[in-house]
Amino acid sequence: MKSSIIFKLAVFVYLCTFSLLSAQDKPNIILIYADDLGKGMLSHYGQKHLSTPHIDSIAQEGIEFKRYYGSTFCAPARYTLLTGMHDGHKGAGSHTPGGFIKKLDAKHPKENDWQQAYDAYINSRKKEVSIPPHEVFLANIAQQAGYKTAQFGKLDIGFLTWNERVQRLGWDYHLGFYDHGRAHGFYPMYLWKNGKKTPLKGNTNPSAGKASERGNEPVGSHGTTYSQDIFIDGMLSFIRENKNDPFFLYHSTQLPHGPVAVNALHPEVANNNELTLSEKKYASMIKILDHHVGLILKELKEQGLEENTIIFFTSDNGHETYYENKNKLLPKRTKTQLADGTPANYTDKKWRSNNGGDIFNGAAGMANLKWSNFEGGVHCPMFVKWPGKIKAGGQTEHLACHYDFMASMAAILGQSIPKGKNSLSYLPVLLGGKNQQKHDWIFINGSKRTYGTLITKDHWKLIKLKDSFQLYSLKDDFLEEKNVADQHPELLKKLITIFNQQKDKERTDL
Repeated sequence: MKSSIIFKLAVFVYLCTFSLLSAQDKPNIILIYADDLGKGMLSHYGQKHLSTPHIDSIAQEGIEFKRYYGSTFCAPARYTLLTGMHDGHKGAGSHTPGGFIKKLDAKHPKENDWQQAYDAYINSRKKEVSIPPHEVFLANIAQQAGYKTAQFGKLDIGFLTWNERVQRLGWDYHLGFYDHGRAHGFYPMYLWKNGKKTPLKGNTNPSAGKASERGNEPVGSHGTTYSQDIFIDGMLSFIRENKNDPFFLYHSTQLPHGPVAVNALHPEVANNNELTLSEKKYASMIKILDHHVGLILKELKEQGLEENTIIFFTSDNGHETYYENKNKLLPKRTKTQLADGTPANYTDKKWRSNNGGDIFNGAAGMANLKWSNFEGGVHCPMFVKWPGKIKAGGQTEHLACHYDFMASMAAILGQSIPKGKNSLSYLPVLLGGKNQQKHDWIFINGSKRTYGTLITKDHWKLIKLKDSFQLYSLKDDFLEEKNVADQHPELLKKLITIFNQQKDKERTDL
């Protein structure tokens, strides 16, 4: 009881410290969550083949996090964002299975048959993937503060969702996918809008027009109505319709996750002879994302909401290659060999976007890609803009990650989060304050290639491989070129102990 009182008092004092964020302010919050976007794809970080002026403007007019982390791939990244917990906790990997709706679309073209099969399957899954009654999700925090919440794009946690689950996660308004497999195509036959199927004109492929891994099919050959066009129209309408009330808008875009598909090549890259067709298509997807960010910023300004809206821009995980280069190297192959044909490994010959045949250098030379715990797989761009509150052109070395978004938004909105969450607010960093609580470390679970990582506030990084651990000093070796595990046996032992304690740890917030 005493500890509970102390905790509540601490929260009260913390919120009072930021009295400028009083109830009458109620800033709108927009989170743009890119999919597989490596830092190197942004002109803010030196991309030469295309420009991203609108995304860059968020960094230039706001603050850039230089030590910001996601997860190794999309599902755990969404889990950690929406729960405020790291993705190594027990149950974090227990995702709803995907692929069912795509199969259903192919098997039951008649609506009545489709609906019966869909209802039966969803009812059978609800018990297996039930949500704990006391679970608090990200959007629930905004709802508690009286905000209208909206989610556009890819689904929530896992690979399958449904209307009741969407509402339980706290979304008042929803337009997007219910099935992860179809979210890898950009021409779905329909999307879900507040629990109802909404057909998309001209799209007839049950796989949502998903392209091949090569990405060399003719432009515009997969369907008619591009899903991202529906999302941007929906978001702009939502902003206009809710301009007089505070809102939290979360856009989990498909872009630039492949396989690549666009209706047209962007003029900026269409005539670039250095690029293959699939590389031009991929670059055009980045341009679409940037354009849509620009439309959101323009709409806020036109509606008089710019000054009272906080824009967050980040990506779920690091870079991935979804395009065939001129040597006909396929994306999957680039993960196992360097550009000169030398086999890549996880020790002295790590794959990097500047040595593996990636003309874009999408991971900005960092080691490896999505699915790994090396920097190229988990280090993400993170920009925040809040006119009049965040100093333009700022940078921070504060260690932060996706699960910190919950506490940060809660602090902005004058709310508290459940005790036991891993989330720490970085609001003081945004406002230029000094009373910033810091993580001793952050934990990121592993996936197909590596088995997890621990990153400390002192720039040490532990990586678990199948049969060993590696240790890097990111302050001196951000490219992870020198494993110094042998030189620091005591530190290695300490970090391994923490790592093992966090792996499959019981949740403490329920």
